[in-house]
Amino acid sequence: MHLITESDNQYNVLKDRKIYYSLSKILLGFALLFVATSCVTPGRVNYLQDMTHGSQIEIENKFEATISPYDELSIIVSTSGKPELADPFNLGNGKYEKQGNYLVDVNGNIDFPILGKFHVEGLTRLQLQDTLTSRLSSGGYLDDPFVMVRFNNFKIFFLGGGKGQVLNIPNERCTFLEAIAMLGDLDLHVRRDNISVMREVDGKMVMRQLDPRSSKVFNDPFFMLQQNDFIIADTYNNGVVKNEVSYWLTILSTLMSATSIILSIAILKKS
Repeated sequence: MHLITESDNQYNVLKDRKIYYSLSKILLGFALLFVATSCVTPGRVNYLQDMTHGSQIEIENKFEATISPYDELSIIVSTSGKPELADPFNLGNGKYEKQGNYLVDVNGNIDFPILGKFHVEGLTRLQLQDTLTSRLSSGGYLDDPFVMVRFNNFKIFFLGGGKGQVLNIPNERCTFLEAIAMLGDLDLHVRRDNISVMREVDGKMVMRQLDPRSSKVFNDPFFMLQQNDFIIADTYNNGVVKNEVSYWLTILSTLMSATSIILSIAILKKS
């Protein structure tokens, strides 16, 4: 029969300590691996990285929002001569009820007082103002008409990063970068190289991917947003990953603590 000597106990203690240190290193390695995979580098999130001080980007196209079916327009007609002459061309009655709201139908038309059915789809706000002004003047309705057109329902929808949000645009102009700014920027874990803008074009839903890290975004046809556009961010590498990393780091930390306690108890008993 082998008697357990003091040297055996010391050997076992050293052996247990080596096991403890080895396990600790392994767990620490896993923890560092999770932290490394969750790190966000500047190259992944910084905007317009190819632009520096004094950079100039030639804008190839002039973008302006156009009227689409189901838009709600505010149209006000006035004249400097006799203001009451413009009243028949405004919806509502009374001094404070002249701001007419017109809903564009499925065919892109509105019913305008006296002028009747009027096709507005595809026109910009300024083009509709000029067209109505010309019709009122050339038709002999008003000598010096002034027409003001505004969008009442210019909204942009955002989905991704674990949240949804509706942006109410105060005017008819909103760019892709302006929308991101209105959102309060994007979560660090949203993929900048995979942000999509989706809109209805000729009865079809069309999606394009925009990358705000490059100045090429300025000349993308979807850079100027239209009413009811959707901005969709890739959620694979967003806050969900961050939460999962935090979850697994918590588990690893708990395992390391439990292993430390168990091995410490075992070493004390053997010593």
